[in-house]
Amino acid sequence: MYGLLAVALVVVFFFAASLRILNEYERGVVFRLGRVIGAKGPGLIVLIPVIDRMVKVSLRLVAMDVDPQDVITRDNVSVKVNAVIYFRVIDSVKAIIDVENYLYAISQLAQTTLRSVCGEGELDDLLANREKLNAQLQEILDTHTEPWGIKVATVELKHIDLPQEMQRAMARQAEAERERRAKVINAEGEYQAANRLTEAAGIIERHPVALQLRYLQTMSEMAAESNSTTFLPIPIELFAPFLRPGGGKGGGESS
Repeated sequence: MYGLLAVALVVVFFFAASLRILNEYERGVVFRLGRVIGAKGPGLIVLIPVIDRMVKVSLRLVAMDVDPQDVITRDNVSVKVNAVIYFRVIDSVKAIIDVENYLYAISQLAQTTLRSVCGEGELDDLLANREKLNAQLQEILDTHTEPWGIKVATVELKHIDLPQEMQRAMARQAEAERERRAKVINAEGEYQAANRLTEAAGIIERHPVALQLRYLQTMSEMAAESNSTTFLPIPIELFAPFLRPGGGKGGGESS
């Protein structure tokens, strides 16, 4: 009786040990006597106790931070750059067999690639062309991780830390650029105003009555304001002899 009970307990133990449950996002790489027989899952998996061994692999998208790297750009500027990598396992068997620890391998590969790619460009390219650098990093990492059964989806540069001296120099450069633009805009305005005044002078020269109309408009504007200004209208014709070239001198000689 006790012998049968012991045998039943051993059978139940081995049966329980042979069952595994994998989630929808998991795959199990099964080794039988050291040889891979394939990837199983998801759902209920039956293993042979002692003979079979299973390694779980997650197929979900993984976000990995790349530690800040000291980079010297092509124009000899020292910066610190870090990034984030998004990748997923496509072939679980390759991810287990072809590389010992794919998470550690991707982390080290990302660090060295980040230093080499950022060191090839100048600081202005690093700051202005992030999309280009992200695409270049993603292409390089994806090429190296494809034999491991891993797909690198996206690489994004997160922070670019500049030295304090470089930040102050860039602030002075930006301020000088804004001052230059302001001066150019001011000069352009003066140029346009001078052209308009020249056109207005030509119109007044051809139509002297326009000056009289302007004079009356100025009087109307002054009268509309609440002030104590007193003005006396004087006909412009009184000043006509003095406005003509040599008018005043000629008049004195005729008298």
